[in-house]
Amino acid sequence: MRYLFENCVLDTDRRELRRGAGVVPIAPQAFDLLEHLIRNRERVVTKDDLVTAIWHGRIVSDAALTTRVNVARSAIGDNGEEQRLIKTLPRKGFRFVGAVREEHGPVASAELRKPGLKLPDKPSIAVLPFANLSTDQNQEYLADGIVEDIITELSRCSELFVIARNSSFQYKGKGADVRQIGHELGVRYVLEGSLRPGGDRIRIAAQLIDAATGGHRWAEHYDCKLEDVFAVQDAVVRTIAAILAAHVQKAEIERTRTKPANGWQAYDCYLQAVDAFATFTSKFSVEDLYEARRRLEQSLSIDANYAHAHALLATTYTVAWGNPLDSDFLAPCVLDRALDLARKAVRLDRNLPQAHASLGHVLMWKHCHDDSIAAFERAAALNPNYVDWRFGFALIYAGASKRALDVLLAYMRLDPFYLPVASFVLAFAHYMLKQHAQALVLLKDYVAQAPTFRAGHGLLAATYAQLGQVEEARAEAAEVLRLGPSFTISGAGRRLSAFKSPQDDEHFFDGLRKAGLPE
Repeated sequence: MRYLFENCVLDTDRRELRRGAGVVPIAPQAFDLLEHLIRNRERVVTKDDLVTAIWHGRIVSDAALTTRVNVARSAIGDNGEEQRLIKTLPRKGFRFVGAVREEHGPVASAELRKPGLKLPDKPSIAVLPFANLSTDQNQEYLADGIVEDIITELSRCSELFVIARNSSFQYKGKGADVRQIGHELGVRYVLEGSLRPGGDRIRIAAQLIDAATGGHRWAEHYDCKLEDVFAVQDAVVRTIAAILAAHVQKAEIERTRTKPANGWQAYDCYLQAVDAFATFTSKFSVEDLYEARRRLEQSLSIDANYAHAHALLATTYTVAWGNPLDSDFLAPCVLDRALDLARKAVRLDRNLPQAHASLGHVLMWKHCHDDSIAAFERAAALNPNYVDWRFGFALIYAGASKRALDVLLAYMRLDPFYLPVASFVLAFAHYMLKQHAQALVLLKDYVAQAPTFRAGHGLLAATYAQLGQVEEARAEAAEVLRLGPSFTISGAGRRLSAFKSPQDDEHFFDGLRKAGLPE
């Protein structure tokens, strides 16, 4: 179903909003809210109706609901003052009042193409999730882990432009046309494949496709024992790199990744930890964080010198220290534990970018700004395609917000379906540069995607306050206190900041005070 109104098209089948010739980014909840209002445009939709339809009965504050309505309005070119399309009826609810035309049936092929990204000036590739052909769906993490390793190894080749795992995995299980994928991700080549385990053996099939023409450039399959899977990955990576970088005289991949000395079991546990941690980053459930740790500890019990496991374990403790998940929140010993693990990861494998990035993240919270930036720069030097949104965070706290913008935009280009938190950090950089209007647009969308992330509401409150929108600032400050009743500026606020510059510190907390948050 497609709803056409003014200069917009809301396509519910593709879950896409187009305004004019372009696709408008819109958070899932804001999309659902807009669709519900349009579908029920013949009547007033109450708050309770929206809470039931969009949030499935969960408790939602008036401020949060208002924020999502405003996000929907902004996406379609409306606003709270004019209310040309979405009208608020005090004490009654909301109603979509624009003229709507409905269309059914397939969309013409020309309509389906989203605006594409410009191709980089070097060979570019996206590695799609491999299909798991096993009847055991518990083997899914194995297929995902192999693809992640292929992406990591390809990324080491400076002659290639490699799309990040997060964006590649947006197409998992969707069966999308590779030409459309190449267009949306801005790449020349797409690698797809499958995994078929059987007993102690495994078959990996892979094929390289020219995304511009849909033609196959290379295809191969490998049969091996599970413990030989590392060698198979190496063969796949070398072959693909040779095809894509044939025009480069000295095209080769740096073979620096340390495999776990005790083989398959440690690696298998690590892959399961990666899978659990990925679930945590989307659901923010402490149980998933604990599962990731449990798997990492199993991996390290098999191979105590596995650098990858130490690096990810460090990240789990850094995340726990900085977020109110359990008793680890703001506990000094937890951050010290993260630092020890990150330093050990670097000692074990000085060529592992993830180890240096994990160390840089901890050092940022330790207020060791120069060392933090040096660690992130080392990670980028080891892998030209390794860009981490956390580097942007470290640069902001170090007083280099202009550089943070460049780093974050580079990350978003390598990962077009970037994690939502990246837009929060990008907004943070704009705020610190006193570009409050740019920060506001990003933050309104972000809090709609992450309504329980207290820091998002805090920064949005400060941004509204700096723009002189006092009523909106007060509403967001109230949401901060609803999520964390004990929050104060001198308490958690100060302990969760790491500004190097006194001027930056003052600008940030000035916004929180103006918004009405308690000192």
